[in-house]
Amino acid sequence: MSLIKSVSGIRGTIGGAAGDNLTPLDIVSFVAAYAHYLKKDAPNPTIVVGRDGRISGEMVKNLAISTLQAMGINVIDLDYSTTPSVEMFVHSSPAIGGIIITASHNPAEWNALKFLNELGEFISPELGESIKELAEKSAAGVNFSNAFSLGKITLSTDAIQKHIDAILDHPLIDKEVIREAGFKVVLDAINSTGSISIPPLLDALGVKVHVINGEVSGVFAHNPEPLPEHLTELCQAVVDQKADLGISVDPDVDRLAFVDERGIFFGEEYTLVCAADYVLRHKQGPVVTNLSSSMALKDLADAYGVACHFAPVGEVHVVKTMKEVGAVLGGEGNGGVIDPELHYGRDAMIGIAMVLMHLATSKKSLSQLKESYSAYVMIKDKISFDPSQSPQKLLDKVAQHFHKHQLDTRDGLKVVLAESWVQLRKSNTEPILRIYAEAKKYEAAQELVKEVKSLI
Repeated sequence: MSLIKSVSGIRGTIGGAAGDNLTPLDIVSFVAAYAHYLKKDAPNPTIVVGRDGRISGEMVKNLAISTLQAMGINVIDLDYSTTPSVEMFVHSSPAIGGIIITASHNPAEWNALKFLNELGEFISPELGESIKELAEKSAAGVNFSNAFSLGKITLSTDAIQKHIDAILDHPLIDKEVIREAGFKVVLDAINSTGSISIPPLLDALGVKVHVINGEVSGVFAHNPEPLPEHLTELCQAVVDQKADLGISVDPDVDRLAFVDERGIFFGEEYTLVCAADYVLRHKQGPVVTNLSSSMALKDLADAYGVACHFAPVGEVHVVKTMKEVGAVLGGEGNGGVIDPELHYGRDAMIGIAMVLMHLATSKKSLSQLKESYSAYVMIKDKISFDPSQSPQKLLDKVAQHFHKHQLDTRDGLKVVLAESWVQLRKSNTEPILRIYAEAKKYEAAQELVKEVKSLI
């Protein structure tokens, strides 16, 4: 497995040879390179570090913190946390950056380093490239501190609570309205930090919660990506518990998917649509998503008379576009909700609060809300790909085949047809090419995927 370096961080499987997987040598080199660039203009720098519940998390965290300490950087260690909680903590502190140790939706054998800037947002692609170049030289040229100038380590345990408090103070969230609705939910915490973040949030909102896969063990009960084929236990639990809805998060709690009151998958593509529906009822303005997300958000934006903008895949690209257009909400179709009122990062916790408010104020069930949105079917397929090879020849071949249609090359290749689209792009997080297609009917989307596969 090759080490993957992208706008989504540095990630790989644990063990093996340096440069091919995520090994201690890779961790030290990349953390040292990151710190080298961040500390240039900071006389007394501090960096925040947090992790999800993965088995390898403590080992990776200790290597990262020791490297920072050796460079004379003070560290605030949040230990178990969530990606959005770390992002918010960095933004509200004097820290010059942060490191989140999580491979997000990847299986348990993976881990990753996600680097943040002083705003608690992902670093720019340009800085990421500089870090990559320096790390690949084994951080040659990085200066470490002497024995009398080592960084200090401080443990902080209140990041998640501060995150919850900020949600409770949000102008569009009213805990009494949610409490009066008397909701009961089932949470699949996928054996990670959703177990220590979502239940306290729901308790503060007056929601009764039944938790499955709640032990923070890092031994995931199923594939952690919140897709329907992985959430059969949650679907059944919603029915068994007679719950109003089911909630699924990924291991670092930045992606969010729902199951409706019938035990039917709501669709992670519709998480952002549902949250945007609630926000746009109260606040007019543009919305932003990525080029791999459903057209349902654009249809919703059209209904409200606001613009919908599409950015390349990757939180950093979506956030950049949100700031440029002054978006009131953004995110990605993988269940990521970004609320600029709170912070510029994907956040399952604010997404949960917004959808609960929408249910409480609309007096509708989750299935009734889904029926009010444009109905599309999306197929998410993939093929293995050697990341050391360029996919451009494949993209060019597909582009030539579809040359009579609208082509968007900002992120791989997206072919836009009258009521459907298909996209081929190299993944930021896995050594694969992703093939996504969306249409009104399953058969039409499937035909587009087959057509692209036949070409490559």
